[in-house]
Amino acid sequence: MADRVTVIGWDGSPLTAAARSALSAATLVAGAAHHLALPEVPPAAERIRLGSVDLAARRIAGHRGTAVVLADGDPGFFGVVRTLRAPEHGLEVEVVPAVSSVAAAFARAGMPWEDARIVVAHQRTLRRAVNVCRAHPKVAVLTSPGAGPAELALLLDGVHRTFVVCEELGTDREQVSVLTSDKAADHAWRDPNVVLVIGGGTTGGTPGTPWLAGQDTAARSVRGWGLPPEEYGHDGGRTGTGEDPSLRAAQLARLGPRTGDLVWDIGCAGGAFAVEAARFGAAVIAVDADPAACARTEQAARRHGVPLQTVPGRAPHVLENLPEPDVVRIAAGGVPVVTACTDRRPERIVAHASTRDEAEAIGAALAAGGYLVESLLLQTVGLDPDDWRERERSVVFLLSGRRANSA
Repeated sequence: MADRVTVIGWDGSPLTAAARSALSAATLVAGAAHHLALPEVPPAAERIRLGSVDLAARRIAGHRGTAVVLADGDPGFFGVVRTLRAPEHGLEVEVVPAVSSVAAAFARAGMPWEDARIVVAHQRTLRRAVNVCRAHPKVAVLTSPGAGPAELALLLDGVHRTFVVCEELGTDREQVSVLTSDKAADHAWRDPNVVLVIGGGTTGGTPGTPWLAGQDTAARSVRGWGLPPEEYGHDGGRTGTGEDPSLRAAQLARLGPRTGDLVWDIGCAGGAFAVEAARFGAAVIAVDADPAACARTEQAARRHGVPLQTVPGRAPHVLENLPEPDVVRIAAGGVPVVTACTDRRPERIVAHASTRDEAEAIGAALAAGGYLVESLLLQTVGLDPDDWRERERSVVFLLSGRRANSA
């Protein structure tokens, strides 16, 4: 095992005294090509071109001497330190950090970033990274080949954002470009790059001093879920059993929307479900055949300070061009919409019905689509707290489907 392993971050500025001292004593140096070309690398040291960090860690573990690993930015922030410290390698490392590429990108843009979400985009996580960009007004994306600014822009189709693309930060070839997301797909971008995705902010919430990194705390200032309709500023829009707060809470519990997910809300009505799903950090596309319902949903989103996208149109036809969902709530359209949604293979689907016949038909459609079905009859009775008389009653069937091959 190496006698000593030092991980040095590099941001293009001159190396610190501690970094130069560690490098001068190194008998093995691992890094990318531009790191190994640094004049401070000892000529006699063994050099490893850093491709697979896991393979490099094995080489370092078997090395007798002093090893140095060079990495861009802060190597402890989505960097090589995690792999080097993995139990299978048994490496204890010292870290000499530099300014992270995310910090440098926001500095170039002149923006604060304690409220930013930070995601890594590669081909396996690109869709989820895009969903975070849909759901949050300030996101830094650490890109990779095949999952860069152009791919982000293409998957954000229909959602307007501003891109700040920072290419080759800290080098002589550094370039910072500011453009709208619809223009980013027309460019050829150099790696490595960081993309700041800005926009989708709302005027809702309570302004104040941020206290929690990576969170827009104003958007979560209202406590609780399954809130009453008046919390969403409804002004005589469509209501009914599908808008009952208790049903909504049960649907949210079964779908479990979370950061990185895309939620379809089909039949969004006044926007209560869509807004509450967005408050969990998920990206939301709210669909309704009534343009006025889409307008009410947008108004409710502004009221609660969450971004979402509305799509006016009649399901199932309007669903054909939407991006792939993770979870779906169906409040309108019946069996044809359920079938269209099962064809897209989301992890979970919820729907409701007013009659047993309708519930059986929806349950059969879910099962035929390869989903494990749960059927419940929910009854809620609102009582007057003064005399405990019944004030209102809601009885509805809740159907939920979990994809049979999902964890």
